[in-house]
Amino acid sequence: MKLAEIYMQFQSDITIIEKELEDTVKARNDVLQEAATQLLKAGGKRIRPVFVLLAAKFGHYDINGLKHIAVPLELIHMASLVHDDVIDDADLRRGKKTIKSQWDNRVAMYTGDFIFGKAVETSTFFTEPKIHQILSNAMLEMCLGEIEQIRDQYNWGQNFRVYLRRIKRKTALLIAVSCELGALAANADKEVQRNLYQFGYNVGMSFQITDDVLDFVGTEEQLGKPAGGDLRQGNVTLPALYAMHHDESIQMAITKMLASNYPEDVDISPILKAVKASGGIEYSISISDLYLEKAYEALERLPDQQEKTYLREIAAYIGKRKF
Repeated sequence: MKLAEIYMQFQSDITIIEKELEDTVKARNDVLQEAATQLLKAGGKRIRPVFVLLAAKFGHYDINGLKHIAVPLELIHMASLVHDDVIDDADLRRGKKTIKSQWDNRVAMYTGDFIFGKAVETSTFFTEPKIHQILSNAMLEMCLGEIEQIRDQYNWGQNFRVYLRRIKRKTALLIAVSCELGALAANADKEVQRNLYQFGYNVGMSFQITDDVLDFVGTEEQLGKPAGGDLRQGNVTLPALYAMHHDESIQMAITKMLASNYPEDVDISPILKAVKASGGIEYSISISDLYLEKAYEALERLPDQQEKTYLREIAAYIGKRKF
């Protein structure tokens, strides 16, 4: 079954979540309202809410309650993107102007904070302390991931373990807790919750590694921004990490070319070519595939029902997507 067909199975509930998202980001301030709405309308696959819905099918499914966990998770993701764009000084996201580009850094930071606040407010629907503990921990870990990325900018000597820890915090954890919280909110069995968390974590790791590969091999039209953006911003991802560890001349070239005060003006096509030739792309794909296999193993421990097949299909899409 194709991804679009899976989404169609949940179309009415996804529509409810979209409406709830729109209502939640409404603000009395015109600038906040416009900025938050622009971000919401920029699109996105709503992977996290869909994982909430699928996970909840292993328990007592009720969209009227589930929307209050699906919405906060998507809001946390959205807010993190706004802050990311400020940190990375990014003008485009999905081919459209970022909030910091259309307004400025101050508006972007407060818009992100506003959306984070709305996420916390929406989750108060639940009285279960564990839900709030999981959400709070996810937000804390994401902040740590961002701080680590800032700390390690232009640190071309960082290691594999540091990279994996960073992408766990920045990406994988929120996908993992989307699966876990969907099951928890639906009162699914605790073993099911644990397995869904493991599934989400491994899918999230594969998702981010694939994203990092696409930054080297994708076109500007596919990415909505120029290829090689991570390198320009001094962010070391797995393909470059592999290339630099296996060929010292690549690390020297990267260090030299991006030492300029204006790295955005540097032609990095020779570096992209060198990383591709190093085997870094193939290696990164192989690591992504290892995480996918672990995700599939976690799925095998779940009860046999249709949603298990849907989760596998989405995982396969995430690991093999082209944009």
